[in-house]
Amino acid sequence: MDISPQTSFQGPLTRLPPILQWLFLAVLTALLAGLMLYATLPAALLIGPMLAAVAAGAMGAGVRVPAMVFAGAQVTVGMLIGGSLEPAILASFADIWPILLLAVLATVAASSFLGFLVSRWKILPGTTAVWGSAPGAATAMVLMAGAFGADQRLVAFMQYLRVIMVTIAAALIARFWVDTSGVELPETDWFPAVRPEMLALTAAIGLAGGVIGKFSRLPAPFFFGGLIAGGLAHLGGGLTLELPPWLLGLAYLLVGWTIGLKFDRALLATAFRALPQVVLSILALMAFCGGLAWFLHVEWGIDPLTAYLATSPGGMDSVAIIAAASQNVNLSFIMAVQMARFLFVLLAGPPISRLVARWAGG
Repeated sequence: MDISPQTSFQGPLTRLPPILQWLFLAVLTALLAGLMLYATLPAALLIGPMLAAVAAGAMGAGVRVPAMVFAGAQVTVGMLIGGSLEPAILASFADIWPILLLAVLATVAASSFLGFLVSRWKILPGTTAVWGSAPGAATAMVLMAGAFGADQRLVAFMQYLRVIMVTIAAALIARFWVDTSGVELPETDWFPAVRPEMLALTAAIGLAGGVIGKFSRLPAPFFFGGLIAGGLAHLGGGLTLELPPWLLGLAYLLVGWTIGLKFDRALLATAFRALPQVVLSILALMAFCGGLAWFLHVEWGIDPLTAYLATSPGGMDSVAIIAAASQNVNLSFIMAVQMARFLFVLLAGPPISRLVARWAGG
């Protein structure tokens, strides 16, 4: 679903045919992602394409990643997470429910309070501010916001701006927070030998997951469909999914392009007056989550990077990509906290948004 507003803005890319717009985007992506790969930053194939797409959209590019292609990328990322879940780690979740409860409730309370302030100060309308501040899967939050009376364009502006800011911050922290001196990271073999039959089976599982997620009307159906299908195949069937690095890299690139291309000039201009306050609210939420991560590290001994990524208020898919690209993090714990928070927002989001908007006079 394209939530960008229609515009007559004529940027330098507007008059170019789509093939040249794609070529410009591809060249700029190769430059930015290449520089980030050279600097060994995690998630370079997500952040580089995302920033390139933001620049292209602001210059008038009208191209969009086809919906079904983006759906395939979401399924792939979901299967990556589902296939990483291990029974021993899942069995330990019952022992960490206090951590899950604290992380979820504290983050949702902080985001709701910031949404209240944005609404109270008349920066944005009530429910729009609350949905825009809600931590969780950005695409699902945008779609849900429209169903509950919020302005989808402004919600998308807040959600995707936060995704970009949190993604960049989390990637830099993943690169510099932990001491990797003396540790030689293995080089990525982008085109390893694959088993064709397992690759075909993995594709079939992903297709089934996406279809089931769509027809069962799950929020973020392709991401969750792929996650559930991958998890069932790995945990229930004992299968090791065939997800070669080149396929994951392509999925990351498509996710980055899809997010970035929503930031066209008209959407940025619509929210320009609210930009300083929105950025401050995002920074405040990031700082709060950073403090919460430090508390989890001090009180429960969770390593700092795992704690930060688990409490990070970005989108689940972005956090998943960064966590998967980082070294020595507990991916299952990270996604458990992220998923628990998202499900809580999914269930409690509508009444919370109405309540906060009422308190703020929205």
